[in-house]
Amino acid sequence: MNASNNSLAVLIAAGALMLALSMSEMVAEPAEPGLRLESKIPLGDVRGRIDHMAIDPKRHRVFVAELGNDTVGVVGLDEGKVLNVITGFNEPQGVGYVPSSDELYVSSGGDGSVKAFNADSFEPTGQIDLGQDADNIRVDAATNQVFVGYGHGGLAVIDPATHRKIGDIALKGHPEGFQLVRSSAHIFVNTPRAAEIAVIDRVSKRTLSWSLRYGGNFPMAIDEESGHVVVAFRTPPAIGVFSAQDGANLNTVESCGDADDLFIDSKRHQAYLSCGSGFLDVFDTQGASYRRVAHIVTASGARTSLFVPELDRFLLAVRASAGEPAAVWIFRPVP
Repeated sequence: MNASNNSLAVLIAAGALMLALSMSEMVAEPAEPGLRLESKIPLGDVRGRIDHMAIDPKRHRVFVAELGNDTVGVVGLDEGKVLNVITGFNEPQGVGYVPSSDELYVSSGGDGSVKAFNADSFEPTGQIDLGQDADNIRVDAATNQVFVGYGHGGLAVIDPATHRKIGDIALKGHPEGFQLVRSSAHIFVNTPRAAEIAVIDRVSKRTLSWSLRYGGNFPMAIDEESGHVVVAFRTPPAIGVFSAQDGANLNTVESCGDADDLFIDSKRHQAYLSCGSGFLDVFDTQGASYRRVAHIVTASGARTSLFVPELDRFLLAVRASAGEPAAVWIFRPVP
């Protein structure tokens, strides 16, 4: 073999070795934590603000409160398109799926109504009038009750079997994000006007309050595995981690601004925060440090989101802009 052939052989061998090492590193290197955009489902001619979302896990349908349009969009995740649009609302804000009755509940801030619909045909099945500013909806499948935040300070308790309000829980201000604890009879409620977290015991009917140093406490999530109540603040932008036992502030970490929805991914020990400033933040929830591990660019005003553990997907409602129509962006959590 001549010198030129020797040189060529050396170059080929070196290249093969470098390629093998590179491929080995690619396989061995774990994926960075975060959210990866998979697809976008356009919502059609939807203008203005979009509020909360809910999932029908049986049919893989997402309900989108299109507040600016006075409509609720029904998005088929399997079909990848809008299947129906329900009209006749006055600023729809909250949506919730009730499995016991197979119904969709929609709360409206403009007239304070809560309307129920058959989740398959979307025919109306009932209405509860709360008076004003009906907002967030939470469904307790264990007790078969629906909770709705409304007015200047109250949680309405609704019986889906009769479509009637069967209880009221008084608060010091309008409730924003609130969560029902699965392992106990407690409800944690953000009341930004009072700069407090209200802690409600449904058995004893007692309510305690935790005072907060930061303001604009809107979204909330419960990490039941670690016993943490996690709250996102708007002024200044941060998340606070509190002990569910006594309200002790375990940590406060900087976050994106204009936060509106917050979820815990217990499988990956991560938290997902969506912000109107045009970002998604991902936090490592192990321990109480809540270290931010990803800061993802989205779109201005895209602050409403929904994490669906059953489908292992994170959904973000993005309002219409000059560049593209309103849509639901679908993210896959990683790793």
